[in-house]
Amino acid sequence: MGVTIQGMGYYTPEKVLTNFDLEKMVDTSDQWITTRTGIKERRIAQTETLVEMAYRASLRALEEANTEPGEIDAILLATLTPEMSFPASACLLQARLGADRAFALDLSAACSGFLYGLEVANSLLSSGRVGRVLLVGAERLSQIVDWSDRTTCVLFGDGAGAVVLSAQGEGELLSCRLRSDGNYWDVLYADRCGYIRMKGKELFRLAVRLMAEVCEEVLHQAGISVEDVDLVVPHQANIRIMHALAERLNVPMEKVYSNIHRYGNTSAASIPIALYEARQEGRLRRGDLLLLTAMGAGLTWGASLLRF
Repeated sequence: MGVTIQGMGYYTPEKVLTNFDLEKMVDTSDQWITTRTGIKERRIAQTETLVEMAYRASLRALEEANTEPGEIDAILLATLTPEMSFPASACLLQARLGADRAFALDLSAACSGFLYGLEVANSLLSSGRVGRVLLVGAERLSQIVDWSDRTTCVLFGDGAGAVVLSAQGEGELLSCRLRSDGNYWDVLYADRCGYIRMKGKELFRLAVRLMAEVCEEVLHQAGISVEDVDLVVPHQANIRIMHALAERLNVPMEKVYSNIHRYGNTSAASIPIALYEARQEGRLRRGDLLLLTAMGAGLTWGASLLRF
């Protein structure tokens, strides 16, 4: 029994914050940000709540999948910026959608959240206990960014991406490896009611090494050569990380999808947004072999090999 993405959707706020806007806020420059991160602009929520962004992304995914909210059996919402401490933002999304049959829960794995959710969804669908899962990655990171800290405020943006998953279809999750190591918690974190804090250089080194290792693991497990992969979709954290990862895996950058210049780092939302846009641009087609990978606070990291 496989896992097929039946529909995809995304939402990003209307407000665009460019590097030139940031030049007026902190001691930085467009050239520095672009060279170091690859980011040119990011979206910032103003009136949109986390649940509103998740709702709008979900509606697009449901429409594309020709699925009514009442046909969804489970809602998984990956986020590190929930609407409130409790209840789960997934429950608020369920109510907004009117998905009365579904059970709903949040997943907190930071930037790896979508991959963690994909594995949970795969287990649920493979068990036969559910038929359709709505998996959403959504973040409102602007509310926990210190806008006076030039090392972090240039990196993050807001947005949401959603997929409808079903056991029916030609897709398949061929291999998945998820990892975590709490010994590195202080490399990237935010205290309760606090701002994002990051040790950038250490995080960069860890991200390249750990994501490359776990990508090699899933390829080995599936018995597939990296040359057979049609598209690599990494978490959109930093263009230099993506270049270094491609070099470690011996993959040409033409096979690595990036939209970081438009949205910055949207954490759990970055992979589903990238998947949607990659397909819209004709770089992702049915039957393609996808390699997804991410690393985030926790530390958490992982990779998934997926037949689209």
